[in-house]
Amino acid sequence: MRPPPAFPGMRIGLFGGSFDPFHEGHRLVAMEALKRLRLDTVWILVTPGNPLKDRSGLPPLAQRMADAHRVIDHPRIRVTGFEAARGFTYSYETVAWLRRRYPGVDFVWIMGGDSLRSFHRWQRWRDMARLVPIAVHARPGSVRIAPRSRAAQWLDDVRIPEDEAATLAGSTPPAWTYLTGVVSGQSSTAIRARRLALGGSSD
Repeated sequence: MRPPPAFPGMRIGLFGGSFDPFHEGHRLVAMEALKRLRLDTVWILVTPGNPLKDRSGLPPLAQRMADAHRVIDHPRIRVTGFEAARGFTYSYETVAWLRRRYPGVDFVWIMGGDSLRSFHRWQRWRDMARLVPIAVHARPGSVRIAPRSRAAQWLDDVRIPEDEAATLAGSTPPAWTYLTGVVSGQSSTAIRARRLALGGSSD
């Protein structure tokens, strides 16, 4: 499995996650990033699983990718699972490889505010921030907390104002911006809990 096509001069958003399952809240983040960061495309990186979480009950990669395809259905948003094929475990590995593989492409890492709160626990998170600009989309429960997180404090001097978010893709990392505004209340955890309550499978 290969990454989607990429060419020098393109502005590409990287939105990674286990996506169990992918839902309209994820689609909202991808669409907002596409528009507000003025990206050419967003890649949905469906990962083998989050190293910080229990993966024992995680549905197969193919199933999670199929779910994402059904929800997305947009010509400028691509779903890929190439990280599993490359044997990548950590986001740093993915970003470092893409930077080497596609010189001249402006990548932006996209994450939710809840991920920013735990970003300091990610493998080589500082090195990752030095490789790629980061766009953080506000999430319910993290709107005010995320900008005060450990990683946000470390990145405070390189924060780009939200009204200048369109410049992020062309910025030299480390650089980041915090996108507020439209926020979805959906969460994968709540969806899985609801399925179990109805007697269905957590898959």
